[in-house]
Amino acid sequence: MLGSTHGTLTTTSRPSRVVACGNRPGPVVHGTATEDVDVSGRPLHADVPDLDRFFRPETVAVIGASETEGRPNTAITRRLIAWAERAGARIHPVHPTRTTVFGLPCHPSLRDLPEQIDLAVLLVGDPAPVIEELSDCKVRFAVVFASGFAETGAEGASAQARLAAAVEGTGIRLLGPNTNLNAFEHFRDDLDGPAIALVTQSGHQGRPVFALQELGIRLSHWAPTGNEADLECADFISYFATRPEVGAIAAYVEGLKDGRAFLLAADRAARHKVPVVAVKVGRTETGARTAATHTGKLTGADDVVDAAMRQFGVIRVDGLDELQDTAALLARSRPPRAAGVAVYSISGGTGAHFADLATAAGLELPVLSAARQSELHQWIPGYLSVANPIDNGGHPVGDWRGRKIIDAVLADPSIGVLVCPVTGPFPPLSDRLVQDLVDAAENTDKLVCVVWGSPVGTEDAYRTTLLGSSRVATFRTFSNCVTAIRAYLDHHRFTAGYRSPFDNAPRTLSPSARKAQALLRPGEQLSEHAAKQLLRAYGIRVPREQLVTSAAAAVRAAAQIGYPVVMKASGPQLAHKTELGLVKIGLTSASQVRDAYRELTEIARYEELPLDGILVCQLVGRGVEMAVGIAHDRLFGPTVTAGLGGVLVEVLNDTAVRVPPFDEDQVRTMLGELRGRALLGGVRGAPPADVDALVETVLRVQRMALELGDVLVELDINPLVVLERGQGAVALDALAFCR
Repeated sequence: MLGSTHGTLTTTSRPSRVVACGNRPGPVVHGTATEDVDVSGRPLHADVPDLDRFFRPETVAVIGASETEGRPNTAITRRLIAWAERAGARIHPVHPTRTTVFGLPCHPSLRDLPEQIDLAVLLVGDPAPVIEELSDCKVRFAVVFASGFAETGAEGASAQARLAAAVEGTGIRLLGPNTNLNAFEHFRDDLDGPAIALVTQSGHQGRPVFALQELGIRLSHWAPTGNEADLECADFISYFATRPEVGAIAAYVEGLKDGRAFLLAADRAARHKVPVVAVKVGRTETGARTAATHTGKLTGADDVVDAAMRQFGVIRVDGLDELQDTAALLARSRPPRAAGVAVYSISGGTGAHFADLATAAGLELPVLSAARQSELHQWIPGYLSVANPIDNGGHPVGDWRGRKIIDAVLADPSIGVLVCPVTGPFPPLSDRLVQDLVDAAENTDKLVCVVWGSPVGTEDAYRTTLLGSSRVATFRTFSNCVTAIRAYLDHHRFTAGYRSPFDNAPRTLSPSARKAQALLRPGEQLSEHAAKQLLRAYGIRVPREQLVTSAAAAVRAAAQIGYPVVMKASGPQLAHKTELGLVKIGLTSASQVRDAYRELTEIARYEELPLDGILVCQLVGRGVEMAVGIAHDRLFGPTVTAGLGGVLVEVLNDTAVRVPPFDEDQVRTMLGELRGRALLGGVRGAPPADVDALVETVLRVQRMALELGDVLVELDINPLVVLERGQGAVALDALAFCR
C-alpha cells in the first residue's frame, strides 16, 4: 500500500469556522438513514451512501500535491491529473509553498480554491488536522492514503479511532486510511453489457478481476477500502447493488468492520437480485492473523462468517481465479430456464471426467429422454452414449452435424446449461466447434459454457472466437467452470424465492421476554433449574420436574412426577454433571431416590460445589439427541447453533449456525447442513423424529437471542431430545451465562 512516506501539509493557525468554501452549495445529506430497528435496537435496513460524486467527481483537490521527482506524492499527483483529464474532472493542487504543480495553479489551502470540492485526496502523513478544514469547506468525500494506522497495532488503532472521530458528524465520507488509487484506474468505456463492480481491502488482490477488461468483460467501479475508518465494504456493496449497470459485485475481504452492516448490505443485494461473490480470508489462524496485520480488521469466527454469507446469498470462493470467473459468469448470464446441465464433448473420457466433477459438486445432469437420444443418434454413431454426458466421437463437429447436435441439446426442456469441455486445440475441428457454440449461444436464452483447456491461450479460436462472444462463458479449468455454474444456479434459486428476514424481525419485546428478564442474573451462570425456567418462559418444553432440598421432598416429588425418574444436582457452577457423577437415571423406588439424594449432595459437598437443590425429573423416552444454543460473536452479535447433541457433542462437532434474524426455511436449511441429518429421518428401524418441533424450538431460541442477547451471552440446551414425529421435543438440560 502507498502512504508511509507521504509528505506533510503545514498549516498556520486556523481562523474561525466558516460556512462554506468556493461558490457552490454544501453537500446533500449522504445515505438513506432509517430509524427502523429491531427489538435489540439494531437497524433493519442498510444505510446506502450516495457515492455518485465519489466515483464521478466534478472537482478534485489534491492536498500535498508534488512535482518533485522521486517522491511518492509526485507519482500519485501525476496519475490523478491524468485520470481527471479522462474523467472530465477539474483538479486543484493544494500545497502551502507551491504556486504551480505540473503547470496547474496550486493554492495554499482549500479555503483559497475558486469552487466547491467534491473529492479531496489527502497526500499527508497525518490527515486528522486537515479534517476540520474539509468540513468547513463542505467537502463531500476524502481519500486518505497514509498508512501506520490500525494495521500496525494498538497505537495505530488509537490514531485511526481519532481519525474516525474527527470525521464523524462532519458530513464527510472518508475512504481509507491505508488505501490507494484503484478507484481512479482507467476503466474501458468500449465494453457493453452488465458490469462487475469490485470491492477490495487489498488493492493488489483486485488486479485479476480488473484485468478481465482485457478479455472483454466490463468493470464499472473499484473501491479499495483499506482500513475502513469510515466507508467500509458494506457501504460499497449497498451502493453497487442499486446501480443499474452493475451485474455482479466481486469482493476481496480480509475482515469485516461491522458484521450487521455487512448482512444488511448483502440483504440489499439479494433484494435487487445482484450477486455478490467474495473471497474472505481468515479460514485458518495464520490467514486470520495476517489479515489483521494488513487492515486491522476483525476476521471473526470463520464458521460464523461462512454461515452468515450463505444465509444472505453471498457466494464465497477461495481463489482469485474463482472470483473472476464466477463474477464474470454471474454478471453476464440470464436467469436459468432449467437446472439441468448437459455435458457435450468429442471424447468420452473428457465428458466422463467433467461429469464426475459436476455431479460431486451437486449439479444435476439429467438423463436425456429416449426421444432426444434417438434424435441425437441421427448425427452421432449409435455405439456412442448420448444420454448425458454426450459423446459425439469427434467427426460430427467438422461439418453441418455439429450445429444440429448443439441445437438439439439446447432444445431439451430439462437442460438449462450446456458445457463443452475442449481439452486442447485440434484445428480445424476445434475452430468449427467453438464457432458453432458461439452461434448457438446467440440464438438461445440458455447458458453455454466452454472450457478451453489449452495452456497456451493464443489460439484464434480462443482469443477471437470465444473471447469475442458476450454470450459464451469461457473458462480455462474444469473446476472453475463447475464452481461458477453451481454459483449461477444457486444464486438464481436463492433470489427467486428470497424473502428478507429483516422484514419480519421482531420490533417489540414479547411477553416471554418480560418474564425472562426477571430470571437473568447479570454476570452469573444460571443453574440448570434457573436456565429451564428461562426456557419455559419462551414456551420451550422441559420435563416435569421439581427442585428439592431434602430427601423426603425428593420422594414426594418422585411420586407426583411418576416413576421412573432422573435426579440431578442443580447449581450455578455445574457445567458437566455427568462426569462428576451428579446425574442418576432410571430410579424406580423411594429408597433409590433417598439414596440418590444423599449421594448427590455428598459429591457436591466433597467437590465444594454450591447447590440450589436437587432436581427430580421426569424420565423422557428415547429420541434423537440434539443441541441448540446461543453464542455471542464479536462481529455479528448473538448467533444460534443447532447440531447433534449428547455427551459426544464436542467429539462429533456436527453443528450449523445462523445469525438472527432468520425464518423457518433457514432453520430447515440449517438442519440439512448437518452430517448426521439422516438420524432425524429415522435410521435402523427408528421412527422419524419430530422435525417440526425441533424447528419451532430453534425459532424460539432465536427469539431469546434477539430479545435477551445483550445480557444472555450463552445458552446451551443439550440434550434436546427430539421425540417421534408428532410428540415434540424436550430440553433435558440447559446452561445459561449472563454478561
